[in-house]
Amino acid sequence: MLESLAKAFQIPELKKRIWFNLAMFAVFVLGVHIPVPGVDHARVEQLFGQGGFMGLVDVFSGGALRRMTIFAMGITPYINASIIMQMLTLAIPQLEQMSKEGDAGRKHIAKITRWLSIVLAVLQGMGFAMTFRGAATSNWGLVQMVLIMTAGTCMLLWIGEQITEKGIGNGVSLVIFAGIMTSLPFQSAMVIEQVRNHLVSPFGLVLFVALFIGTIYGIVLITQAERRIPIQHVRRVVGMRATPASSSFLPIKVNTAGVIPIIFAISIMLLPAQVMHMMPPRDGVIGWLQRASNEFSPGANWWSLVLYCLAIVIFTYFYTSVVMNVKDMADNLKKYGNLIPGIRPGNPTFEYLDRVVSRVTLAGAIFLAAVAMVQYVAPWMTGIALSSFSLIGGTSLLIVVGVAIETMQAIEAQLLMRNYEGFIKQSGVAG
Repeated sequence: MLESLAKAFQIPELKKRIWFNLAMFAVFVLGVHIPVPGVDHARVEQLFGQGGFMGLVDVFSGGALRRMTIFAMGITPYINASIIMQMLTLAIPQLEQMSKEGDAGRKHIAKITRWLSIVLAVLQGMGFAMTFRGAATSNWGLVQMVLIMTAGTCMLLWIGEQITEKGIGNGVSLVIFAGIMTSLPFQSAMVIEQVRNHLVSPFGLVLFVALFIGTIYGIVLITQAERRIPIQHVRRVVGMRATPASSSFLPIKVNTAGVIPIIFAISIMLLPAQVMHMMPPRDGVIGWLQRASNEFSPGANWWSLVLYCLAIVIFTYFYTSVVMNVKDMADNLKKYGNLIPGIRPGNPTFEYLDRVVSRVTLAGAIFLAAVAMVQYVAPWMTGIALSSFSLIGGTSLLIVVGVAIETMQAIEAQLLMRNYEGFIKQSGVAG
């Protein structure tokens, strides 16, 4: 990795792209510290509860939500809009057809996703305004809160698109990565404070570090893992040219769904509590619903953790079926004259692929559930407060490691492409 980075800095174009990424990260960090006017920020700190949905958004936003700054919502509305559009593409034939129209269709879907992100940003901003209404200095302060946070989300979308176009890697993923990494000093300070106050034993601290390193190792291992299905390419004759028979493999990733199932599961389970907490505390039926909704939060009790794991497994299968159409895979193999050794083309190939994908997906689902559970089991094992595990359990560490691997692969691809270009130029000169 370090060798690839060193080589990248030796190539002027790649060096310029990397510096552009860093410049956009600097803009993000600056926005994280610009406060929203019309808000009592000390009051927000008192109203804010670490953990749950609010804690998740706060980690994604780099701590901007806790400080109520212009990037308080982060890029969460865009994540939700992208998930909704992927499900709608599966359910609505017009959108499915549009997604198959090449670059023009994808651009149109991206435009719809951006508009949907703005709508969700307004709605989410209104939800936060209701939650933190006690911190607003006036009714105009609530309106300011919604408008400025929505504008901040739009700014982050623009930053993500600029990174994709002029930098290296997926811009939106890198914005989320920057938000999580910006939260790292705060999370580290919380652990150090507990150690200084002798609230954590030396054994607990060592176990904490071991869990952190072990989780990273497991994520890298599963993220890179894949099931390779051998494919036989038959001999084909196109015009006067014959393509010889050859063999390759069809890779099936163990964790095809990535971090999306965890986001699905935690969002669904925390939705009742989030809606109930937007209302003022009351007695009677509403008060009972407000108290009962807290029982669905992951970690509130043992059965909520079981339900959380089950939801992750279900959503892993659901999302994998959305992004991986096994029927199309089987049809494409048959269409281009390729086959799996020992399996007849057509329906037998589909059944074989479906069986392999189901088994591989189960391994990925169990892994995601295990990583998500670390955040709630580790405090009991180490004695460190639950709020300090935002970066080593669930979504955060999966995103950080996944984006880091993806970005390094993009850099290596750029290096490889330039090596090929240099080889071709040298061959041309020699010829």
